[in-house]
Amino acid sequence: MANYWIVVVDDDAISLRNARELLHGEDIRISLVRSGKELLLFMEKNDPDLILLDILMPEMNGFETFRRLRDFEDQTGRKSTPVIFLSGENDSEVERRGLKIGASDFIHKPFNRDILLQRIHNTIRNTKTIENLTEEASVDSLTGFFNKASASLRLTDVCKTETGALIILDLDSFKLVNDLYGHEMGDKVLKAFAGIARKNTREEDILCRIGGDEFMAFYQDVTKEEGVNVLVRRLNEQLVEVCQGLMGESFSIPIGISAGVVFVPAQGRDYQVLFPLADKALYQIKQNGKHGYAIYNPLMNVEFSGTEALNKELKRMTRVIEERGEAGSAMWLGQDAFAWIYRFLLRFMKRHNGLAMKLLFSLSTKDPGANLEFAEAVNHFGEILLKMLRKSDIVMQSKPNQFFLLLPDLSEKDAPIVLNRINKEWEKAEYADKIVITHVMESLDFSNKT
Repeated sequence: MANYWIVVVDDDAISLRNARELLHGEDIRISLVRSGKELLLFMEKNDPDLILLDILMPEMNGFETFRRLRDFEDQTGRKSTPVIFLSGENDSEVERRGLKIGASDFIHKPFNRDILLQRIHNTIRNTKTIENLTEEASVDSLTGFFNKASASLRLTDVCKTETGALIILDLDSFKLVNDLYGHEMGDKVLKAFAGIARKNTREEDILCRIGGDEFMAFYQDVTKEEGVNVLVRRLNEQLVEVCQGLMGESFSIPIGISAGVVFVPAQGRDYQVLFPLADKALYQIKQNGKHGYAIYNPLMNVEFSGTEALNKELKRMTRVIEERGEAGSAMWLGQDAFAWIYRFLLRFMKRHNGLAMKLLFSLSTKDPGANLEFAEAVNHFGEILLKMLRKSDIVMQSKPNQFFLLLPDLSEKDAPIVLNRINKEWEKAEYADKIVITHVMESLDFSNKT
């Protein structure tokens, strides 16, 4: 039995003594409480793993104690402590009521030691499993920050009561890192930035990853431009330094941080309103030099007319398409869409003297009987293609074991670089020594045509 902390609540001294004796020697810490009122006072300063709560108690019965406990946890923002109801009566209606209001389990007196221990273990294990799954669903796996959904819930409450700066942070020129150094290096940069952001964040602040190379933060009590200026300058300097460490002194990508800022409550307390304002400020800095910050002000909402308005809208839509709607990998297309784009690119290359490479990969297994493993290997190889190819490349699974690739702007002499990158990644797979991969390639070169 694991090292659990359990509170037993019962007005009967004999029942408390029995519970202590049954649980003795099981590496369980036991606290004994004589009433519901005492339990509520106890919970103000303690956080046990489980409560064994008797139903029939004077002054405040188990059901009322349970209700008040949950009210207390809701008001203080604490997680719900699992509760197992105890009863000396064999009443199915009482048991149904206890389970209906949210108890984890129901145990009858007198206790059977083995059953009691097993139900304690099951209840705590299930509760911790749910907590872990909830945390995983709330956290971005790459950076360890809150994801956008969970952060939005927290920030909705925070913006209602706290003072500070809501900031959207965007990594400038991050696409070039993926294109030139690969997605694995891109992930390293994102993790490194997460570490930088943590070092420049206090315990009371909130960090999250919105998606891709965009992050969001709430810095409590930051209400003046000077604080934003110092923060953004520090983030930019440290990000460049860490990227040079990752990619060498020859690293020359103009990477940096752009920040869109809105102060709370100067521009209101409704998070659903504040987020678009910070996003509007981010757009301003992205259009005016990057590597800095813009603080929202109402003049950003002024609309212009005529050609100026169209130019502004053209820039806005271009940014939406190029950055916000940007794919995270090569394009995976069905046969119809692939054929349409292939024909379009062929016409384009003929007209503008372009070039491209066609590749066809075929997978076969050394063990014809391992059908399930072979299917998994094919799927994994497809994932590798998406990961290692450029975002401008397109992939089609032409047969269950074949992949057809079109790689625009790639010459025949550069194709081995792509093949080597794919092969190196495939060698890490558990299926590598069980699968045979063959390929053929063909150049589409109109660069010398007149």
